[in-house]
Amino acid sequence: MGVVPRCIVAASLVSVVFVAQAEEQPVWGVGVGVISTQKPYQDSNRQYTPIPVLHYENRYFHFSGTTAEVKLPALHLSETQQLNFGLIARYDGAGYSSDDADILKGMAKRKGGFWGGAGIEWQNPVVDLFADWTHDLSGNSSGQRLRLGAEKSWHLSEQLTLTPRLVASRYNSNYVDYYYGVHRSEARPWRPAYRADATLSTEMGVRSLYAFNAHHALMVDVEMTLLASEIKDSPLVDRTNENRIFMSYMYYF
Repeated sequence: MGVVPRCIVAASLVSVVFVAQAEEQPVWGVGVGVISTQKPYQDSNRQYTPIPVLHYENRYFHFSGTTAEVKLPALHLSETQQLNFGLIARYDGAGYSSDDADILKGMAKRKGGFWGGAGIEWQNPVVDLFADWTHDLSGNSSGQRLRLGAEKSWHLSEQLTLTPRLVASRYNSNYVDYYYGVHRSEARPWRPAYRADATLSTEMGVRSLYAFNAHHALMVDVEMTLLASEIKDSPLVDRTNENRIFMSYMYYF
């Protein structure tokens, strides 16, 4: 959660200088967390999901929560600027069962899935910019997502760090129609058939990290996604946004 994705640089960039990465000890962490999600479906209740949290990072690989990344060589631009690249995989918990809300009764189950792709991040003194492209490897939704975002970390004290972010996400029509469309066979007098198109949504969030010491840390991530009209017009939806809160306690070895 809250991991910034990265992607592969084009082969035409021949004049690159790769960062010489010193050997570092891997970082291990284990913990527990809970995800609180309010999905936009009509009369759906807020869902609370407790999860174990595992964190591992070395110079080649990073895993945290439901996201993994294979790090590729970075491009050093200056003393204060760097381009990071990587291959990413994550689990997407979107979807629903027909008993999640009355409006969904008679609907076929929509499943989440494993996604994979690539991303790039530009670290600089002003604000970190990132982009990534991923697609549904499980094939449940045949979805694709392109994200463009910015985030900035503020170290308010030795213990507390705040990182606000702003992200624009474009989902293809397969993804939007899978989770928000209504097939003809699922249509009812009070739930008309609906075919959704590709959409662009805006995500705003902030991540706070409080490190009690070198071993103990508490993280809270709050996120709200403003839904585009292609989703809000669905007969399944009666909200203008979807929001999520993730809290976790971690112990680092």
